[in-house]
Amino acid sequence: MDWIDLVQWPAMAVTIIAAWLAGSHGRLRRSSGFWLFLASNVLWIAWGWHAGAYALVALQVALAGINIRGARNNTPATENPERPSKGRSGSAVQHAGR
Repeated sequence: MDWIDLVQWPAMAVTIIAAWLAGSHGRLRRSSGFWLFLASNVLWIAWGWHAGAYALVALQVALAGINIRGARNNTPATENPERPSKGRSGSAVQHAGR
């Protein structure tokens, strides 16, 4: 057994903790969850590449993209000028200079 085979266990633990945090109501915990998901993506990619599980590697690359999107969308619009602020309905709101 190679040491890299043991990477799947911390990858699993980090994924579970990330899911718990990403489901939180608090912005800081949710943000931490997305960053931990990205760390778990790296761990799963390393293990999957070594194990020849290329479908898992492709899945983790796709999930990393989704996690990056989640981390960006978790940032308030005031901190992320590229993202418009959202109203109660969830649609983008244009603010007129009143």
